[in-house]
Amino acid sequence: MTPEEAQALIDAAIDHIDTVIVGKKQVIRMTIAALLAGGHVLFEDIPGVGKTTLAKALARTFAGDFHRIQFTPDLLPSDILGVTVYDQAQGAFRFQKGPVFTAFLLADEINRATPRVQSALLEAMAERRVTIDDHTHDLPADFFVLATQNPADYEGTYPLPEAQLDRFLMRLTIGYPDAQAERTLLALGQAAPRLEALTPLVSAAQLATLKALVASVQVAGSLLDYVMSLVVATREHPELATGVSPRGALALVAAAKAYAVTAGRDYVVAADLQLLAPVVLQHRLLVRPGASATAQEVLAECLENTPVPVRG
Repeated sequence: MTPEEAQALIDAAIDHIDTVIVGKKQVIRMTIAALLAGGHVLFEDIPGVGKTTLAKALARTFAGDFHRIQFTPDLLPSDILGVTVYDQAQGAFRFQKGPVFTAFLLADEINRATPRVQSALLEAMAERRVTIDDHTHDLPADFFVLATQNPADYEGTYPLPEAQLDRFLMRLTIGYPDAQAERTLLALGQAAPRLEALTPLVSAAQLATLKALVASVQVAGSLLDYVMSLVVATREHPELATGVSPRGALALVAAAKAYAVTAGRDYVVAADLQLLAPVVLQHRLLVRPGASATAQEVLAECLENTPVPVRG
């Protein structure tokens, strides 16, 4: 598959999903880039803007098993990972897999569950496997978590642990549609019938090919230096208690390579890094107690003050 063919396939998938989530093609493109990079996505926004619908539409467009978990305060880790049960017919214990054993996992309203339950996903997201009763069980190679959460100040929510936030490649906000898109949505009516009508457009083999293309994308040395300068700026900023870690820097490069594939290129440009830095790095920053700036403001300042390579 050439870069041009890859772009055509991805654009078709974006248009496919856009029939359900109208007017949010850039958010859809970033979500697909996260999938191709082997990462996970956290959608954070107010209720009713289409977070869950977008996750379902993506799973329907890309061929693969799909499970949804509604996170609630009484959810247990075993409800996600599975449990070992005694099989009377066999006279032995066997492992009964939980919904995490799937290609696409929708963790709906993830911050309504307790931190203990949220942390149950850590090993699965980081290593694509789970360990139950000293036995390790592998997850599908294309395991992809699409989590949704409402803002932390909404009633009945728990903040995600920092270690779990760091496992998400991107944190995206869908936001309100513009006036024209919302008018189109009003004319189309409820999304459920259009969602049910979606059929798989990208096969598992094609997804594997797209991921292989990501691995071959070139990143110029000047752009790697730019990433280093940016992450060092966050580590040295007086308003931050924690800057971008090496894992965060790697995540930014991986996301940029995947985004380049969605744009039909086999190389990264500086604009890719600048575009993706807020959604890849911001949720990895921790401001100091009493800081006068938010993580968003600090990152914007670092981006503004870090020289961009003339070429790349």
